Amino acid sequence: MKENRRSFLKLGATSAAVGMLGHATQAAAQEPQIGAITPLAAKLGLRLATFAQRKDDKPRVGVVLDDGRIIDIGAEAQRQKQKLVFDPGSMLSLIASGDQGVAQAHSLAERASLLKMASPTVNQVRLLSPIPRPHSNIYAVGWNYLDHFEEGKDARADKTVSTYPSNPVFFSKAVNTMNGPFDSIPYDASNSTMIDWEAELAVIIGQDGRNISEEQAMKHVFGFATYNDTTARDVQQKRHGGQWFKGKSLDGHGPMGPWIVTTAGLSLDDARIICRVNGVEKQNASYKQMYFKIPRIIAELSRGLTLRAGDIIATGTPSGVGFARKPQEFMKPGDIMETEITGIGILRNTIKAEA
Repeated sequence: MKENRRSFLKLGATSAAVGMLGHATQAAAQEPQIGAITPLAAKLGLRLATFAQRKDDKPRVGVVLDDGRIIDIGAEAQRQKQKLVFDPGSMLSLIASGDQGVAQAHSLAERASLLKMASPTVNQVRLLSPIPRPHSNIYAVGWNYLDHFEEGKDARADKTVSTYPSNPVFFSKAVNTMNGPFDSIPYDASNSTMIDWEAELAVIIGQDGRNISEEQAMKHVFGFATYNDTTARDVQQKRHGGQWFKGKSLDGHGPMGPWIVTTAGLSLDDARIICRVNGVEKQNASYKQMYFKIPRIIAELSRGLTLRAGDIIATGTPSGVGFARKPQEFMKPGDIMETEITGIGILRNTIKAEA
C-alpha cells in the first residue's frame, strides 16, 4: 500500500513537472485514468504503448516508465541520432523487428530516463489499443477455467457439451472488435441487450511459427496485455445456429491495453484476472487456475496453422460472467466496465448507446 501511494504521488509530481510542455498536449489529453503503476517483474521488461498526443495525430509507439512518463521512441531516436529498425508509428512493426527492435526501444527509453528528459505522462496523452488494427482476427480460447465451464452449463442454449473438452476450444473475434483501453463500447439495443463482460489475459505472439512445441512455445511470445472479450449473449446463443463468431465480433467489443508488458516484465504465476462493473467486483481468478496454460494453447493452435508475429490470443475468462448469474446480469448504457490484470494494468470502458 505504501509503495502504491509513493508511486501515485510520484506520478502526480511528474505530471506537474511536465505541465510546461504546452497547451497543445494538455488539450489532447484524456481524462486522468491511471494512478499508481505496478513495477515490472524485472528491469529487462518493457511497457509498450501506442498513443497520440492530439486527437488527429498519427499513432506513436512509446515506452511507459514506472513514474508514468511516456517516451516517444521515434522522437527519442531522432534526438539521439539513432536509426531504428522498425517504424516508430507501428507496434506491429516493432514486434516484427524482434530482439533488435526491443533492444533499441529499451536503450532509448533508459537513456531518456537517466537524462530526465521532459516527457508527457500517460494521463496527458490518449492511449490507444497497443495494436489498434490487428493484421488478422483475434484468436480466443473458450471455457479455459473449469469453474466458468461449470457455471454456464444451465445457462447455455447448447446442452450437447456436458463434459470438459480434452483440447482447447478455439474461436475468433473480428478485427474491428479491437478497442482502446479507455474508449467507449457501442451499445445498440436493436441488435443486443445482453452485453456481458469477460476479463482475459491476452498473449501477443512475437515470432512466426507453425507446429510449435509446448517446450518452445514461450519463445514465441512477445508479451501480454489486459483484454475483455465483451460478448453479446443473445446474438451468441440465440441466433446464427448457436455458433459464437457473430456474438463475439461486434465492433468495439474487445478493448485491450493499456499497454503490452513484454515477457520479462510479468510473472505469470502472480497474475490475477479481475473484472468490475460500476466498481463491483464480478470476476477474480489466478493465472494458475487456467486449465490449458499458454504453452499448451500455442502448441495446439499452431498445429498446421501458422501464427504470425503480432497475432493476439485471448486466453479465456474465469467464472463470474453475467449470463451465468441468477438472475442474469448484463451491462447497459452508462455502465463502466473495468478489466484488470495484476502486473499489467487496468482498462476502463463505458458502455455507450449508439445514436
